[in-house]
Amino acid sequence: MTIRCIVVEDEPLAMEVMVDFINQVPFLKLEKTCTDALAAMKILNERKIDLIFLDIHLPKLKGLDFLSTLKNPPIVILTTAYHEFAVKSYDYNVLDYLLKPIEFSRFMVAVQKAASQMNKEIIPSEEIKDDGLFFTVNKKKAKVAFQSIIYIESQRENVKIVTETNTIQTRIAISELEKQLPESFLRIHRSYIVSKQKIDFVDAQEIEIRGKRLPIGRSYKSEVHSALGIK
Repeated sequence: MTIRCIVVEDEPLAMEVMVDFINQVPFLKLEKTCTDALAAMKILNERKIDLIFLDIHLPKLKGLDFLSTLKNPPIVILTTAYHEFAVKSYDYNVLDYLLKPIEFSRFMVAVQKAASQMNKEIIPSEEIKDDGLFFTVNKKKAKVAFQSIIYIESQRENVKIVTETNTIQTRIAISELEKQLPESFLRIHRSYIVSKQKIDFVDAQEIEIRGKRLPIGRSYKSEVHSALGIK
């Protein structure tokens, strides 16, 4: 089964990222790209579209204004660099809201929602996720294998991912990244996630992992000790 989609985006780099992401997903078929809402309207009148990736800030007609003109819109996933539109966007019955720069893992969460809503037979999420995740680093997508990750540290709007071989920084909230990780990872603090397999020592206050001592948050203590079988 195939989900036919279009991308409505006026920024060339953002368009390139979205097209690349779509081309990586077997059940998505990119029907057309357009740089303004009027062109998108023409496409919707000419062919059957299941899903729109729609930027909010567009020339001529803004994304949300465009949505208000559609009587029976396809599934809509909004894309924007401005988080303040998140609440307002759901007044338009959109499926999801992706904040730029968009990570591939977050993109996959959104398209899986779309596939589920359409009752499509799709590739299971564990196969899409495979053995790692893709992160944007210096405008390129770097794959990080789960087994190589030692710990993850939140740094405001970014995270630092420390692996066996290197350290990368990428723009994603640690709470969002936590949702994409397998059960072999454990949140020990509002700022830290660790690989349970790589923990060396643990006490009431800290975890030591590969020579690095990380604090256990007060609100996480009970869950951490339970997950590690510590009484």
